[in-house]
Amino acid sequence: MSLIVMKFGGTSVGSVERINAVADRVAAIRETNDDVVVVSSAMAGETDRLIGLGEEVSPTPEPSEMDVLLASGEQVAVALVALALQRRGVSARSFLGGQVDVRTDSNHMRALIEEIDTTVLRACLDRGIVPVIAGFQGVSKENRITTIGRGGSDTSAVAVAAALDADECRIYTDVDGVYTADPRVENRARRMDHVSFEEMLEMASLGAKVLHSRAVQFAYKHSVKLRVLSSFEDGPGTLVITEDESAMEDVAVAAVTHDLNEAKITIQRVPDKPGVAYQLLGPVGEAGISVDMIVQNIAVDGSTDMTFTVTRNDYQKAMDILGPIVKGIHAELEPDDAGRIAVVGDDSIAKVTVVGVGMRSHAGVATTMFAALANVGINIQMISTSEIKISVVIHEDFCELAVRVLHSAFGLDDENE
Repeated sequence: MSLIVMKFGGTSVGSVERINAVADRVAAIRETNDDVVVVSSAMAGETDRLIGLGEEVSPTPEPSEMDVLLASGEQVAVALVALALQRRGVSARSFLGGQVDVRTDSNHMRALIEEIDTTVLRACLDRGIVPVIAGFQGVSKENRITTIGRGGSDTSAVAVAAALDADECRIYTDVDGVYTADPRVENRARRMDHVSFEEMLEMASLGAKVLHSRAVQFAYKHSVKLRVLSSFEDGPGTLVITEDESAMEDVAVAAVTHDLNEAKITIQRVPDKPGVAYQLLGPVGEAGISVDMIVQNIAVDGSTDMTFTVTRNDYQKAMDILGPIVKGIHAELEPDDAGRIAVVGDDSIAKVTVVGVGMRSHAGVATTMFAALANVGINIQMISTSEIKISVVIHEDFCELAVRVLHSAFGLDDENE
């Protein structure tokens, strides 16, 4: 007998019809005598609707009250799933995060899971009851409802699987696995039978929306067997594995990802002296804005141009923060240098990345990537590398072309297409 944690996203429970399909899938697993724990997101679109309501009532809503509001979405979904299971003769009970004691820190709307008390869950399983748990939420030590960020139901499911030492955590989405590229952009993309945790973590953080990066990180840390499947059709899905479980280095590049939610900011002709980078980027980080790629160029006159990327959602906020800071630096300059500092922004960029653990043992990946882009006239604005990925920033108009060209250049096309 195995213990399976099954997590269903918003599209999987987006209607009564879909909830009934989920119940059929769970009931089929129970018929094999395997134990099942279900983790559910809110119904598709519900979280956005609730956020809109909160912001309509208050333009600057209190995060702790927003958590109470947002948590109601999952409450509806788990109750409906439990009812659908009961109708099929499956003993089931719905739980909110606090009821199964998903303990988090007190960082409302972005809480981190600290521990899960499995006493209630194990008691249910011992009695043949399927627990249906609200993902995305928990409770702080102050006994306040918390939420763990958008996409957090994936993380909830992995955390539950880790706490219960489950045999497998299955993430059901609207796609049938992890692909070598977004199939909506590249129709020759292939579903991968398996992908390494490192590759999946890079892909999740670089634009692939199949899994939440925090969930992948949690699964890797706690050795949770993770599988991505479709809730709309049967199939083997994609298994996320450790690198040493397969000859992953046989392939240099496993996938191509892209992200259009990017903007870049350049601060031109900044004095090249200690502390300037912190003076500029420190307040940006303190405002909760994540800085991604950073490039710094030193000019012959001793000044520097600093370019970095942020999400488009944070672009204007970052520009507003930097304006007064640059004016302050400008005021400290010698009169002859007056007027030379400028802040320039561009929110029409995209980031395209090739990912693969095999890059560690294959030379020439960067050469192939840059040549493929050059051959179709795509200009590279920024470059960032790590052991297993190379990212480039290009104009957004060329994003889809870049994905298709790179997918072909690295031999990832599905020959059946």
